[in-house]
Amino acid sequence: MSALKVFRHIFRFRGFKESLNLAIKGIGYLFWYHRNMRIIFMLGILALLLGIYFHLRGSELVAICITITLVFMAEIFNTAIELMIDMFTDKYHTLIKLVKDIAAAVVLLACINALAVGYILFWKKIF
Repeated sequence: MSALKVFRHIFRFRGFKESLNLAIKGIGYLFWYHRNMRIIFMLGILALLLGIYFHLRGSELVAICITITLVFMAEIFNTAIELMIDMFTDKYHTLIKLVKDIAAAVVLLACINALAVGYILFWKKIF
């Protein structure tokens, strides 16, 4: 195989439809096999519906959407890290535990941020 063919094979571009299908399958896997993703999704929908119910301004709804997306991304990152580590070893190792704990901390920070945004946007509307 020539160097050019190897280069093209390694850096081949997938069609948009194929890339979209792979991403959808990844999200489907997360929803099907990970309870936390379903919980995050339901809470995100609830927050968005509450924002609509309380007639929040457009910029406030955008803040909610960005916050929901941030929590989703953190959970996806955490799951990817855990799956990748589990693929290589089943043994306990202090550094592996530390990496998993740090990935979980990303989710925790995103959730704390979501609570702060929710408090700022909803506190006066509810009470």
